[in-house]
Amino acid sequence: MRFDDRFIDEIKSRLRPSDVIGRTVKLQKRGREYVGLSPFTKEKTPSFYVNDDKGQFFDFSSGKTGDLITFLQETERLSFSEAVEKLAGEAGLALPAVDPRAAEQEKVRQGLQDWLETATQWFEAELRRPVGREARAYLERRGLPEAEWARFRLGFSPGGRTALKDYLITKGARPGELIETGLLIAPEDGGAPYDRFRDRIIFPITDARGRVVSFGGRAMDPKARAKYLNGPETSIFHKGNVLYGLAESRKILAAAPATEHPPLAVVEGYMDAIACQRAGVAAVAPMGTALTEEQMEALWRYHPEPTLCFDGDRAGQAAAGRAIDRALPLLKPGKSFRFAMVSGGKDPDDVLRDQGAAALRAQLSETTPFVEVLFQREHDLEPLDTPERRAAFKSRLRAAANAIADKDLQQAYREDLLRRFDAASPKPAQAERAAGQGAYGRRESWRGGRGGRGREWVDPAPTPLGRTAAKRLAGSLDLVPAALAKYVIDDPAVLDDHLEDALTAQGFGDEALVDLTKEIIRLRLDAEHLDSAAVSRHLAQCGFSNLLTDIDRAAATSSAPILKSDVSLEAARSQWSQAFARLSRLAALDEAIAAAKGNLGGRPAMEALERLKGERDALKRAIRDWND
Repeated sequence: MRFDDRFIDEIKSRLRPSDVIGRTVKLQKRGREYVGLSPFTKEKTPSFYVNDDKGQFFDFSSGKTGDLITFLQETERLSFSEAVEKLAGEAGLALPAVDPRAAEQEKVRQGLQDWLETATQWFEAELRRPVGREARAYLERRGLPEAEWARFRLGFSPGGRTALKDYLITKGARPGELIETGLLIAPEDGGAPYDRFRDRIIFPITDARGRVVSFGGRAMDPKARAKYLNGPETSIFHKGNVLYGLAESRKILAAAPATEHPPLAVVEGYMDAIACQRAGVAAVAPMGTALTEEQMEALWRYHPEPTLCFDGDRAGQAAAGRAIDRALPLLKPGKSFRFAMVSGGKDPDDVLRDQGAAALRAQLSETTPFVEVLFQREHDLEPLDTPERRAAFKSRLRAAANAIADKDLQQAYREDLLRRFDAASPKPAQAERAAGQGAYGRRESWRGGRGGRGREWVDPAPTPLGRTAAKRLAGSLDLVPAALAKYVIDDPAVLDDHLEDALTAQGFGDEALVDLTKEIIRLRLDAEHLDSAAVSRHLAQCGFSNLLTDIDRAAATSSAPILKSDVSLEAARSQWSQAFARLSRLAALDEAIAAAKGNLGGRPAMEALERLKGERDALKRAIRDWND
């Protein structure tokens, strides 16, 4: 009898290898593995390991390894079908009925996969032919050398409309079959089918067993409408079920020593998954969509806590939020997720290319538990400055815990989240400030930052008199430098492209901020992961508490657009960079003017000095206008 992959996977999801094998081999728990004497050889020292997370056994005395089906075949001399039938009975699954029609569909399916495999080989060959020269150069620039291409079966599709079609037809393929595989597009007007992938680098997409089920293509033409193009839904490719890189990741997990517990990362793209795997980290990527429930269940078959690694931009954070909401009802004891974010706003491919495999592995190992990310997401939705908002926050935490189907885990989450809520609730002194009495005896108001960037202080009475008083209380800090410093504290990543310049920028243009700026830069250089709370906490520990308060107050009296709540993260970062560049240029002009004054020697020197002064005055007006 022929059993499809779904049936086999369902059996494996219902049975733990240690339970089944433990009836034959006496096993003892050792860390995350079970250890016993080999059933295949005579030995006195245990060298037989069973790993439930990987769904496999490893016998170091005989060199045999495999899954539950393999174990029964080896120990009980059963055929594949007999082993599956026995395991299906233990799992409580009825065997699929023999269906001639299903058998015919399986034959058709196998034929389609054969054509996909033939197409893969053709794409691989095209990459190495003259027509693939630019594609080869692109891969080299991305830090992916030729020695790695075969491992990931990378290929290239030429720009002609029917190059692949013509080749496969000469091999005996029918156009209808190739349309069914997704390799060809059938025009709606009834015209001749043509190649779907043209002038693209090809990434074969495989199932968990390594069989090609579709392709992804990266456009070589920068003007192409779609930078990345995936094959369509077909009878053998369902985007919501497949994870790119899973077959290779299974090899990496299986090859890990029994005493190690390697991670399984979920990243956002083909190149990121490849980068992780090249660094020795098992990694997969969904098909350009949010992680589905089916993909989550598939991940848990190979790892109890896969690591979700999304980009640090707004889209990446939105994807993380969707993953949290979808995962909550599915969480079970021993089945969860962790979160990681590579530093500097980069993705894994960038880190591997710029910093090397060791740096990528180190960053992916710095993870945050699911419960902590969930709590922080709900915490950052709005400020907690009133009883109503704090009550709403507590209600959201309860609702999140209630979404978990497993009752024991639901209760554990409720207790953990509420403990965190109590720890985050303002103490009496904090409550007094939250009620409106600030350190300077004035009313205060706070509003939430964008995308978790922290909170920003807002003057509740922005009258001319109030602004004047606030500015005086702010220790006479210049407003624009204070606004820039405030933004850096809320969004430390904005500083990454300006670290060297910031060291010489003299506190963003205000000498009172020089030491604080240097400390932020030092912290940014030392820390792989940094957020607003960490920066504020570190600066307070370094003795900058009063200055932080002054910065809050001075920034609140400015009208800098980067601190407005309706400005997107991307726009705010761009405006910060522009303002920083202006202040840096202003500092350079001041130095140039001082030097010119010391070297006056005739009319040309005087004219040069006047030009410098004119540029400085114009720049000051631009900075003032930006702040007004």
